[in-house]
Order: sequence, then structure tokens, then C-alpha cells
Amino acid sequence: MAEYQEETRAAYDGVVELYASMFADRLETQPFSRNMIGIFAELVRGTGNPRTADVGCGPGHLTAMLHDLGLDAFGLDLSPAMVDHARRAHPALRFDEARMEALPVEDGALGGVLAHYSMIHTPPGELPALLAEQARVLAPGGLLLVSFFATDGPEPVRFDHKVTPAHSWPADRFAELLARAGLVTFARLLHDPASERGFLDAHLLARKPEDTVEATAQ
Repeated sequence: MAEYQEETRAAYDGVVELYASMFADRLETQPFSRNMIGIFAELVRGTGNPRTADVGCGPGHLTAMLHDLGLDAFGLDLSPAMVDHARRAHPALRFDEARMEALPVEDGALGGVLAHYSMIHTPPGELPALLAEQARVLAPGGLLLVSFFATDGPEPVRFDHKVTPAHSWPADRFAELLARAGLVTFARLLHDPASERGFLDAHLLARKPEDTVEATAQ
């Protein structure tokens, strides 16, 4: 495990109860995020494959939301303390420890992946490997909804997140990384959360293309 992952895991292990109390009902005051997740769930249901991973699930509140929206959702997180909390809070759902670059999911198994601000602590040079892993576990036609802090500048910006250092990204640059991972961004939403940091909130919806290669007669 990389040093930044160990630091991130330890930082989130140390704030589980506070974090859960702050974010369990957070989407009630965030209509943009709430509705993007609703659109994502509707589109995943439309693929006919409702199996969905909430990657970086934290205390499990969004995993439960996805379940309520009709998906066969399960949560994965680097922090064992977060996983323990999620299991207690949502005993009917599955939660497991996992690193985002090595998901315990077979190739092409999922209709959807939700990454809700869960890649913000990843150094820019490590992000392509994470996005490639999201693409690996998605079935053709499967969907990824990724949310992150966005900057208007040309380069990612490192900043002091309240839990552990994080990065904001230019939305166009992030979409380029998705394309390199084999995912097609077809919808994006950027909005101003009136944050003291001055970052935008960004939500990108991407799809893994259907296999267009047709078998030829032998």
C-alpha cells in the first residue's frame, strides 16, 4: 500500500463518527448531487444490470441510497473503521475493505460504479490506474458517476482537505483521463457550492462503450 493510502486510511479511521454525523443527511441540502445520483441510478437500471459498486463508500449512506433507488448496491472502502460503521448502520447491505486500484470485482461485472468524491485524495499520477480499474469492472454499456472538486485552472490543485490532503481537477482534464481509460463522458454538471475554497463541484457521467466488434465467419 502506498504511503498516501496509509495516511488516508488512518485519517478516515480517526474521524468515522464525526464524518458519519456530518454526511449522513448531507444530500438533503445538495440537490445537484442528489439528482445526479438519481439520474445515474435510473440509467444503470436501464442497462438491465443493477449491480453497482459505491467505491469509497465511507459510512455507507450513498450505498443505502443506491439500494433505495433500485440498484443491487454494495460498498467498498479503504478504511476498516468506515466499513465497520457502514455494516452497523446498514446491516442488510454488503460492505468490504478494498483499494480503488485493486477492486475485488470480476471483469465486466457491474452495471454501475459510483465514485462520490472518493478519488480526491489520489495523487494526479496515480489517478489513471484508478480510472482504468473502474473501466475494468464495468460491463459494456455500464456507467460511472464520478464527483470531485473542480478548478478553473489548467492543472490539478493540491489543497488541505479537512481530513487529509486532496486535489481538485479541471473538468476537461478529468474527462480526458476517463477517455484514456476507455470511458465516454456524455454528461457533466459543474456548479458553485459557495465554498470558501473557491472550487466548483463537478459530476461527470461516463459510459463504457458497447462492444462493436462483430464476429466474422470462419
